[in-house]
Amino acid sequence: MTDNRTLATKPHYAILDGLRGVAALMVVIFHICEPHAPDHLDLIINHGYLAVDFFFLLSGFVIGYAYDDRWTKLTIGGFFRRRLERLQPMVIMGMIIGAICFYFGDSKAFPLIHTIPMWRMLVVMLIGFTLIPVPISMDIRGWQEMHPLDGPGWSLFFEYIANILYALGLRKLPKWALTLLVVISAGALVNHLVLGKYGDVIGGWSLNEEQLKIGFTRMMFPFFGGLLLFRVAKPTHIKNSFLWCSVLLVAILCMPRLGGAEKLWLNGLYESVVIIALFPLIVYMGASGTVKTGREAKICKFLGDISYPIYITHYAFIYVYTGWVSNHPGVGFTTALPWALLVFFGSITVAYACLKLYDEPVRAWLKRKVA
Repeated sequence: MTDNRTLATKPHYAILDGLRGVAALMVVIFHICEPHAPDHLDLIINHGYLAVDFFFLLSGFVIGYAYDDRWTKLTIGGFFRRRLERLQPMVIMGMIIGAICFYFGDSKAFPLIHTIPMWRMLVVMLIGFTLIPVPISMDIRGWQEMHPLDGPGWSLFFEYIANILYALGLRKLPKWALTLLVVISAGALVNHLVLGKYGDVIGGWSLNEEQLKIGFTRMMFPFFGGLLLFRVAKPTHIKNSFLWCSVLLVAILCMPRLGGAEKLWLNGLYESVVIIALFPLIVYMGASGTVKTGREAKICKFLGDISYPIYITHYAFIYVYTGWVSNHPGVGFTTALPWALLVFFGSITVAYACLKLYDEPVRAWLKRKVA
């Protein structure tokens, strides 16, 4: 087996790229609205956090499409190198932006921020470059995040684990065995959501037993369910696929919390249906559609291009915004709207600038260097 560095890039599923961008923008909106919610049972854009589970499923589908038929020409090391080239440059940028914004989050919302010397923050940043999670004892913000300078890094940590499991052996599973793994993972997910004590999948970002269990539960079904979906689904032709999929995705993420504090299982049942049935349906519909106009193609490409950069860089600005909201008790969303819009459009601008001025040039350089 040889690691063929000249493997041609396969054509993208343009609509799936666009849907990833739609989900990423919904994450930004969700995080902007989050500081204004009285508690996690009354979040604005209430199920926005499910976008992460959609990303996992979409990733499994795309990994299967991109690599399943290439293992006669690709080594495990070559696969890991390609994934690092794709993901790691923006991980580093996200940590740098997070470090720059760290002290601008001056607020009671971050109980540890005034006690942290510069050298300790820099150590956390350097560790963050590797995406190795830091223990709670090294927290510098007070939120017990495994990546205190860039919270969404937790999902990239589990993305890497899924990629490692795929490359080291699970890619070889026959359909029946992969189906069994997916069914077991779905059972674990439903057990957590319907019979667990939370009624939602929120969590996964701390380095302790409970949060790691949530993270693995969130990752296993969607990623390997997406891989199975790629292997068994036969895409058909669906008209206006991008429009219908976008509407359905936004509606799912905006759905209010169900059941309240008395019937947590009801919301858990909703999220089970969404992750196990509706998200695969959306991915299937997206893979079955084609862009029909130049405008639609440009929209999908733009959304796909910024989806990862905005996801991994926006939270630094959310920290600052959250601190500002915390420092102004009782501020309404209407009053805060100009600042919220600044964060939203500023995050898009920063993400696009990082993509064009940093991410794409660095990835191109890495490919030439390794080749």
